[in-house]
Amino acid sequence: MNKKIPFSPPDIGEAEINAVVEVLKSGWITTGPKCTEFENKVAEYCNSDKALAVNSNSAGLELVLKEFNIKAGDEVITTPYTYTATASAAIRRGIKPKLVDIEKNSFLIDLEKLADAITPKTKAIYTVDVAGVPIDYDAIRKILKDKNREDIIFVSDSAHSFGAKYKGKMVGSQADFHVFSFHAVKNFTTAEGGAITFNENDKFGKKDLYKDFKLESLHGQSKDALSKMQAGAWKYDIVTDGGKCNLTDIAAAIGLAQFPRYEEMLKKRKAIFDLYTKFLSEKDWAIIPFTKDAIRETSYHLYLLRIKDFSEDQRNEVIKSLAAKDIATNVHYTPLPMFTLYKNLGYDIKDYPNAYNHYANEISVPVYSLLKLEDAEYVVKELISAVEKVMK
Repeated sequence: MNKKIPFSPPDIGEAEINAVVEVLKSGWITTGPKCTEFENKVAEYCNSDKALAVNSNSAGLELVLKEFNIKAGDEVITTPYTYTATASAAIRRGIKPKLVDIEKNSFLIDLEKLADAITPKTKAIYTVDVAGVPIDYDAIRKILKDKNREDIIFVSDSAHSFGAKYKGKMVGSQADFHVFSFHAVKNFTTAEGGAITFNENDKFGKKDLYKDFKLESLHGQSKDALSKMQAGAWKYDIVTDGGKCNLTDIAAAIGLAQFPRYEEMLKKRKAIFDLYTKFLSEKDWAIIPFTKDAIRETSYHLYLLRIKDFSEDQRNEVIKSLAAKDIATNVHYTPLPMFTLYKNLGYDIKDYPNAYNHYANEISVPVYSLLKLEDAEYVVKELISAVEKVMK
């Protein structure tokens, strides 16, 4: 009988359950004191001045564009090798993002091509920490400085990299804005949710970005719901055309309960990475994913294995073979130009050969903190068997 191995279930224990029950019994379940406590904890963890909790990474990415009035006619540069949220944030603002291919031997955006892509219309750059691997933030800074374009807003889509390190520090304060995801499949979860982290340095002429972001996330309303509910405090103003993307205290409570366990959860994920690499490094066909170098360490979110000289169809056969044994795998990512929305906007995957080549032979192997090492060993042995069967 096959072992049933899911791809990425959430690591939820009694601490999270009790924290939610406490909030449910408190009489206040939406944005309130737990959310503020959670924001402070996220900022502390990321070594940033501020954190704004939002209901998703997607909302956070768009919120930055809204706050700085980046709109149709402006240019936003990003990568085709990402989930749609990175690019669709710009599309919803009436902007067709400029996509820059990834490096030949990396899942990350090609920095030389990025530098060449900057024009007088460029207002923002959205890089992506694919699989939890930080982009070289200082290299991006240098590009902007060398081009005398430090007015460009540098946003890191850090959906995967909560807990990753750059030059010895936690990711979260290196770009102008980092936007994290705490979705159920991420290392660290609030069920749904995310956060924007940033430093209050008045760089873009904003005196109180946290206050501005808070307004934008609550319909431009001058008081949040908790403040309005105090006796006699019903009156409020609407000061901007904001949206609605605040995090709830229920979700924040889950996140607060995750923090004491998170370092141990990361260690478990690293152990799984190490085990996979131990077995796969013996195989000439395995292109082992990045984990750590002199300046960066991944958050061990996704194990993005590439299979040398494999076609897309061969990769798909491996996925089917493993699925028949109840082992769930995935692909990260189908490049954006391969989707209907992006084709209709005029993108063509032929313009992004590196993105396609990475996609065609990539398979994401299960990594999660609840996965036992003995089960991880079972997975990697079955994976090796499936790959070599297709090779025959």
